[in-house]
Amino acid sequence: MSRVGKNPVVVPNGVTITLTEDQISAKGKLGELRLALTSDVTVSHDDNQVVVKPANDSKRARALWGTTRANIANLFAGVSDGFTKKLEITGVGYRAQVQGSKLVLQLGFSHDVEMEIPAGISVVAEKPTLIAISGADKQLVGQFAANARSWRGPEPYKGKGVRYEGEYILRKEGKKK
Repeated sequence: MSRVGKNPVVVPNGVTITLTEDQISAKGKLGELRLALTSDVTVSHDDNQVVVKPANDSKRARALWGTTRANIANLFAGVSDGFTKKLEITGVGYRAQVQGSKLVLQLGFSHDVEMEIPAGISVVAEKPTLIAISGADKQLVGQFAANARSWRGPEPYKGKGVRYEGEYILRKEGKKK
């Protein structure tokens, strides 16, 4: 039995939902998001709560039960509060800036890395070494942050690179004579 799936999702104030057979959409102050539903789970809306149940007793239905419930909770949290990921840049000469609809990273390459900012996401370079990525879609925010981090991930010897705020990098000792 799913521990996550059996809990109902409370609809926050200011969020209106539309439930059809194959999708659920939520509209709030930060926009509108949709989630496609599978036929393996049934979703019902009862006065300010959304309840997810498996449609049958198959392994796939039980696996998607908690996942669907978590995705619906993220949908509601996204349109009401939004999600934010912060990236820290460490290294001499490493910096970032936002130019129009592009994030420009200087990460020690012979060229600048330009990343197109997708619609629905806002990127702010709070300092030259701190980037805040925010938006309503949790998956989109996390994917953009992971793509930016992948250009120069943190390395364990000097600690240089792009890392998430609060991420701990296990430092290694250098070569000995």
